[in-house]
Amino acid sequence: MAIYPKLIIDALRTVRYPGTGKDIVTMGMVDEDIHIDGMKVSLTLITEKVNDPFIRSLVKMCEQAILLHADKNIEIKGNISVKSKQVLPPPVTKLLPNVKNIVAVASGKGGVGKSTICTNLAVALAQKGYKVGLLDADIFGPSIPKMLDSEEARPMIEKIDGRDMIEPIQNYGVKMLSIGFFVNKDDAVVWRGSMATNALKQLITDASWGDLDYFLIDLPPGTSDIHLTLVQTLAITGAVIVSTPQEVALADARKGISMFTGDKINVPILGLVENMAWFTPAELPENKYYIFGEGGCKKLAEERGYPLLGQIPIVQSIREAGDAGQPAAVNANSITGLAFAELADKVVEAIDKRNRDLPKTEVVKMTR
Repeated sequence: MAIYPKLIIDALRTVRYPGTGKDIVTMGMVDEDIHIDGMKVSLTLITEKVNDPFIRSLVKMCEQAILLHADKNIEIKGNISVKSKQVLPPPVTKLLPNVKNIVAVASGKGGVGKSTICTNLAVALAQKGYKVGLLDADIFGPSIPKMLDSEEARPMIEKIDGRDMIEPIQNYGVKMLSIGFFVNKDDAVVWRGSMATNALKQLITDASWGDLDYFLIDLPPGTSDIHLTLVQTLAITGAVIVSTPQEVALADARKGISMFTGDKINVPILGLVENMAWFTPAELPENKYYIFGEGGCKKLAEERGYPLLGQIPIVQSIREAGDAGQPAAVNANSITGLAFAELADKVVEAIDKRNRDLPKTEVVKMTR
């Protein structure tokens, strides 16, 4: 008896998908490419989702139907393969393949100006000609949209390789994404931890970041689920720790350093940035007033053997620029602009040294 495709298709019409009453041929679950070599038959089933709970049963039902309704001597067992229409995000090892360096900007304590430092660092790097991305990972207190004058922006969705991808907003030469683009700016984000971490993952895995030299991640203060999710999702090149000279802030900065350098996480510290290092009034430009203490972050850097990447003074124009959505780093010739340009140079230097001296960071695999 000759075996031909219609004979196989007719046999498969007797197989019903559980719970629907429809046969798998009508449902489009049988690939048209059926191979017949003498009595050996091979075919492919197509599922909607990767983890179809009925697929093993369906394969056995198809084998039985072909042997019963086509020919009992057909070699079909083990020759039915399965593919899915569902396109999954790439595995973590292949996330952001065109991003050269991923930098976490963190602080142990809130209110030390971490987002201000991160935003101005991103702009300063972009002004030096680097391709820069910025992710606002502070899900509960997003501030990047305001600081980069993009509060009213709404990211577009672009179809790339069959996937719907979020297109980052661009301003001042920086590609950026924030949960602030997806919620009302006056509404509080009241989510459980799992919702926040899932949102963070989506901003990473479902966004079209493209080619980047530096991908900065503005982390929330403290050590939380967000931080763990980040190191479990991406291989972080290194972390920049921001603190004020105040002892209370430095105590929390030590905890942030401890989290990144612990055995399970093992992310290198690129260096420390001392924000609000001193205050100089405009009318007395030679004077320095150490409102939060003098050189505390510098001492911590020396104590731990990390570079002090920069000391940023308290300057009214930095606060005004952030509130106005015009980062101080944009004015590269101003005193504050020069300070952030120097910080950018130091960060680039620290990353280059880290990449020369240390192996690539691995994604953290957490075990219970």
